[in-house]
Amino acid sequence: MPAKIEGTINSMIGEGSVFQGKFFVHGSFQIDGKFEGEIRTEEHLYVGETGKIKTEVIRAKKVTVAGVVLGDIEALEEVKLLSTGRVLGNITAPQLTMEPGVVVKGNISITAGQKKDVDKLIEDSFNSGPTINFDAVFEEEKRKIPELKIKENEFGKK
Repeated sequence: MPAKIEGTINSMIGEGSVFQGKFFVHGSFQIDGKFEGEIRTEEHLYVGETGKIKTEVIRAKKVTVAGVVLGDIEALEEVKLLSTGRVLGNITAPQLTMEPGVVVKGNISITAGQKKDVDKLIEDSFNSGPTINFDAVFEEEKRKIPELKIKENEFGKK
């Protein structure tokens, strides 16, 4: 059963419909048909199970994918990938939820709502805290392993 969008859907491309161009929506948007072009919404973009999108980048507050997306996804709050979802592109969002069965190929950046450079944030987190300095020397002693003398009949051979 497909997930429902919270709130009202302001615009929709229905199953069997094909749209090409730019779509800027004030509110939530649902795609159950085929769309190629640029998409931006101030609220929730829902790609239904029959929905197919080809775009350079999707920009929205929230994105839920149950269909197919060819292109990057950038969400201000959250991306949800439902079990039937397929994404070929990069995903950037503060929060990501994926159900078993999802297929994704691309880079995923979970920004946790950070406004500053995420690479720097991770490096700073790694470099903070106490510093540990140590030298370790490992030596392997050459040991002779004694030969084992096993009689053939000990293993059931006659």
